[in-house]
Amino acid sequence: MNNTATIAATPLNPTLAASGWRGLIADWSSDRQAFHVSWGKAMMWIFLLSDTFIFSCFLTGYMTVRVSTTVPWPNPSEVFALHVAGADVPLLLIAIMTFVLISSSGTMAMAVNFAYRRDRVNAATLMIVTATLGELFVGMQAFEWSKLILHEGVRPWGNPMGAAQFGSTFFMITGFHGLHVSAGVVFLFTVAFKLIRGDYDKKGNYQIVEIAGLYWHFVDLVWVFIFALFYLW
Repeated sequence: MNNTATIAATPLNPTLAASGWRGLIADWSSDRQAFHVSWGKAMMWIFLLSDTFIFSCFLTGYMTVRVSTTVPWPNPSEVFALHVAGADVPLLLIAIMTFVLISSSGTMAMAVNFAYRRDRVNAATLMIVTATLGELFVGMQAFEWSKLILHEGVRPWGNPMGAAQFGSTFFMITGFHGLHVSAGVVFLFTVAFKLIRGDYDKKGNYQIVEIAGLYWHFVDLVWVFIFALFYLW
């Protein structure tokens, strides 16, 4: 009789018997047990999902404003043309910016590959190259802004070339994306420095490089949509 009672009181699953803080933590970690995803990677995916909603709202608002405005919208090929050798080349600067940012995705992917091989020197070097390309992108974007503000007279509240909403949507969308690129540059430099110093060797886990890569690839993907909807449309 006593043995039967003891067996009945023994939990089949220790997680089910957990209570208090241990039980709460076990409940919240069920996704890790099911999908085998680390907390760092899971939190990055959640952050990127929330950022996707924000950029989607911005781009949807831009398309709505552009379609509904009664004032002619400026021609992107003329607005973003670059004067070279006495001729205006349409979207030349934007094409270079896009090439630089897309190339940085390749170097970031190579950095993740080396990190999985536990080659911290090459991984850190490629992350520094990626961050440098990101800096170059932000620098060209600053040049683009200065050209529009100082030479074309574009403002967030007005635009001499057509619809006033052009300036507000342009500075909001590209500025928000540029802020993400700048934050990513700082993030990549920080991780690369810690890689070179050997901080992750102590933990035996280089997954932070992959997490940084997720963020950087997301930033590059968002730029593809901005490029297509804002500069080519």
